[in-house]
Amino acid sequence: MTVNAAQQRPAESLQDPPVHPPPHKQTGKKPGTARAKSFVTRLRQDSPLLLMTAPAVLVLLLFTYIPLLGSVVAFMDYVPFLGFTQSQWVGWDNFTALFQDDLFWGALTNTFEITFVQLLLFFPVPILLAVLFNSVAMPAVRNFVQSVIYLPHFLSWVIIVALFQQMLGGGGVISRILVTHGKSGLDIMSDPGTFQLLLTSQAIWKDAGWGTIVFLAAIAAIDPQLYESAAMDGAGALRRFWHITLPGMRPIIVLMLILRLGDALTVGFEQILLQRDAVGPGAAEVLDTFVYFNGVQDGNWGVATAAGLLKGVVSLALVLAANKLAHRFGEEGIYRR
Repeated sequence: MTVNAAQQRPAESLQDPPVHPPPHKQTGKKPGTARAKSFVTRLRQDSPLLLMTAPAVLVLLLFTYIPLLGSVVAFMDYVPFLGFTQSQWVGWDNFTALFQDDLFWGALTNTFEITFVQLLLFFPVPILLAVLFNSVAMPAVRNFVQSVIYLPHFLSWVIIVALFQQMLGGGGVISRILVTHGKSGLDIMSDPGTFQLLLTSQAIWKDAGWGTIVFLAAIAAIDPQLYESAAMDGAGALRRFWHITLPGMRPIIVLMLILRLGDALTVGFEQILLQRDAVGPGAAEVLDTFVYFNGVQDGNWGVATAAGLLKGVVSLALVLAANKLAHRFGEEGIYRR
């Protein structure tokens, strides 16, 4: 006789399975408590890393974010002896005075021109140097050359400007050689027409070598098998650079370009201030020096702060626009939405 499978099961198996209460009802603890424990556990695990970053975060707070509160001076007739509470609120008057100042527009124009020249001439140099270093087969030679070109980065702008003065100034080495051979002397250091190229050449000599570090790291992350496969297929050095090295470096190049645009209106305060008197304010006045002379020297704190605040807003807009453009071309940029 055939017996149904349900009849062969024990009686208790036919009952509905027991409904277990939620975990927090079993233990008497809420889910939030588990999350809090997880957070405390992660905090203990990451405590060495947090301690390492704490000094940098503290410096960032003290010298970057907390001073941003002083931007309120742009809307006040600020008097240092009266402070923030007793200084008169003037609204947009400082910005109106700023936009009516011809010196401000001259400084803004010089800043953008210097930025354009440095982007055009300075930015590609570290990329090319990194590619050249990567092609050097002997590690000892590569390390020696890298150490030599890194060295100027650690020199102050006072030393850099003094060295260029000794070479390109009116009494410099090149001028004396020309005079010795019966020709007129050369004084590039006081020529307003070549001042932007002079600034760019100084920046290249000082920081181009240091800028190769990031691009060398990007090249090192490229799979060497790609080069081997391309060489076996008959690709020359130029084709390997164009189809392997450059695409591998492209995300870092885009990232560094966006960051450079964010710092575009900062073209070297100390470097320009040291040479401003030699070429005159017409060629050397930039936003940073405009803020310095109006605020620190002349006491126009409201107008100077308005110029600094405007500089920050424009820099932020450049970063956002460049990052948006990078997304349009399929690059990561500095952040993703």
